[in-house]
Amino acid sequence: MADAFGGQPAAVTERRVGVPTRRSRHLQFASGGEIWLHDDTVVAVVLRLEPTPVAPRGIDLSDWLGIDDRATLEQLGTVMGTRPRFAGFGTPYFTIDGGFARATFRDDRGWKEPGNLLSLAFTVEQPGLAIRPEDDDCPTCSDLLARGDDDEQVDVDATTAALADAVAAGLLTEDTHWVRLADLRPLHASGLMERAESQLTCTTCRRIICFTLLRNASPTFGFHVLDDARRRPLGEIPPVDQWGDAARIEQERDAMQYVDHEPAAWFLVQQRGVLHLQARYTRSAMVDDSVLVRLDESELTAYRTGGHDYLSALARAIHDSAPYDEASAYHARNLYRQPGAKELRATVGAAIVNHTWLAQQRR
Repeated sequence: MADAFGGQPAAVTERRVGVPTRRSRHLQFASGGEIWLHDDTVVAVVLRLEPTPVAPRGIDLSDWLGIDDRATLEQLGTVMGTRPRFAGFGTPYFTIDGGFARATFRDDRGWKEPGNLLSLAFTVEQPGLAIRPEDDDCPTCSDLLARGDDDEQVDVDATTAALADAVAAGLLTEDTHWVRLADLRPLHASGLMERAESQLTCTTCRRIICFTLLRNASPTFGFHVLDDARRRPLGEIPPVDQWGDAARIEQERDAMQYVDHEPAAWFLVQQRGVLHLQARYTRSAMVDDSVLVRLDESELTAYRTGGHDYLSALARAIHDSAPYDEASAYHARNLYRQPGAKELRATVGAAIVNHTWLAQQRR
C-alpha cells in the first residue's frame, strides 16, 4: 500500500493509547494517502482529498476510483455498487468486499452537493461499532491519561485530576449511570466493589473514556464506542454511608433520592421530602423522552391512597396527554423544560443509577 501512495511516508506520528497500551501509528504520504496501524496491524487506509501540510494537493480520486473529487454520496454509491448506510446521522459508509468504506463530508453533512467530500477511509471494522483510528489524535481527550512509571501503569491521582479539569471545562461529560468521577477513588479504597468505573464522553470525538479501578488488578483506561461501553459490567453501587466521608454523606442527604419505579415507565424520586415523578413518553417510533413533574397536593393525596398503582396510572395519563405539546397539562410543569434542566437530569440520573434497565443488564 505504501508503494501505491508513493513509497516512503512524508510524516509519521506515533502515540500510546490507553492502558493496557496500544501502539498507534499514522503514516501520511505526500500524495494524500494515509495508513493507520494499531500494534503494527493496518486498521485503516485513507484517501484524503482536502489539502494538508503534508499533502498540499490532496489525493486525486480519479486515479483510485475513476470518479471526480467533487463526488456526491449518490455518485460514490454508483461506484461502490451499493447503497450507503449510516453510523449515526453524519457518517455514511458502504459495505464492500472484506470491509467498509467510510465517507467524510464537510461538517458531517452536505453529501448531496458536489465539492464537500473530504476523505474516504477503508476499514476492516464496521463504522460506528469501532473507534475511528483518526480519533487516536483527538486534541481534546487523547492526552488526559497520566501514566505511571511504565506504559502499563496509570497514575490514578493525576489522571483523575486531568479528567475532572476536562469535565469542569466542558470538554468531557460524565455518564451518571456509572460511578461519579469524584466518588471513584473512595469507592475503590473501600473494597466494596470488585470494579469501580467512571465513563466520560469526549465532546469532540464522542469516544467514551472508561476509567476503571479494580479490586484485585491494576487500573485500566480505555476508549470505547457507545455499544461497547454500555455492555461493560458494573455491580450495584453501595450506599454512600458505607464508604463516604462525613461531607459526602451530608451531601447525599441533600441530594435527590430514589423511592420507587416501574420498569420502562416511571421513577419516583424525592429531595428533602419533595416528591417528583419522572415519566417516560414516546412521541414516535424513533423518539422517546421523559418528563419530570413535582407532585402537587391532589397527586400527593392520591399517591398516599393508591401508592404504586396510582403512579402507574398517572404516568399513563402523562404519556397519553402528549406532554411535548403545549396543550398538555404537563407541558408547562415539565421541569426538564426549565433552566437548569441538564443538571437536573444528571441529579435524577445519579439517584436512580442502581435501578435502571442498563444497571440490570451490566450485572
